[in-house]
Amino acid sequence: MKKKTKQIIFLFSFIALSLLTGYLGSQLTGVSMSESYLSISDKPSFSPPAWIFAPVWFILYLLMGTSAYLIWRLRKKDNVKKPLVFFFVQLILNLLWPIIFFGLGQYYWAFAEIMLLMIIIVVMIISFSKVSKASSYLLFPYLLWVGFASMLNLAIALTK
Repeated sequence: MKKKTKQIIFLFSFIALSLLTGYLGSQLTGVSMSESYLSISDKPSFSPPAWIFAPVWFILYLLMGTSAYLIWRLRKKDNVKKPLVFFFVQLILNLLWPIIFFGLGQYYWAFAEIMLLMIIIVVMIISFSKVSKASSYLLFPYLLWVGFASMLNLAIALTK
């Protein structure tokens, strides 16, 4: 297999894995996340419309997958094992949050989980930056969105 073809396959694999995480998170909740979000009566005033979440997450998963690919492709030059472990850990935490928040309706536990996710994202960004600055920059929108989501989560939890 040509090197270029292999790289394209791995780029799409990392993106697909990231997108699959989001898809599984939504499917494992047992409820429609859009309907569940709309049914929350005490949303804060800064709460965005439900339709915005899907396109934002799609873009974020594309950025996450691309970022991980940029790390993976440097595997012969740098030690990328640790940064990629952080990538997979954050994917697992990313998968769990909608299950806890939407599926189980456990808003305080979801907030604790999303705080752990934020810590792992920061650690991942730092770890990625040691290998590829570009890969770490791609993760900043993700960190900002999860920070915003954590504020929403806490505001909703406090009203329950």
